[in-house]
Amino acid sequence: MGKFVIANGPSGSFYFNLKAGNGEVILTSEHYTTKDKCLEGVASVKRNAVMDRQYEDRTANDGRLYFVLKGGNQEVIGTSQMYQGSSGRETGKASVKANAAEAAIEEE
Repeated sequence: MGKFVIANGPSGSFYFNLKAGNGEVILTSEHYTTKDKCLEGVASVKRNAVMDRQYEDRTANDGRLYFVLKGGNQEVIGTSQMYQGSSGRETGKASVKANAAEAAIEEE
């Protein structure tokens, strides 16, 4: 089972990583100004992860592939790791879908 890990970022910000059951980071959030806002981001991922239309495929400048997950307001709420091919990216999306809804929340 996956888990959300909330951590402190630079200048007192907060962010989370969604980790798969094997501990691999599958989605990383933007930075939030407060812990409460970060928890709202986690709740948004839990709501939106099951909806295919909330995922957007992207390509980095170096050609590697990744995806973002958007909230109901179409703002990015999470960014995946980088993948060498589209099959890896699709596996990453499936992992977010499978892990997010029931993932526990922990603090680092």
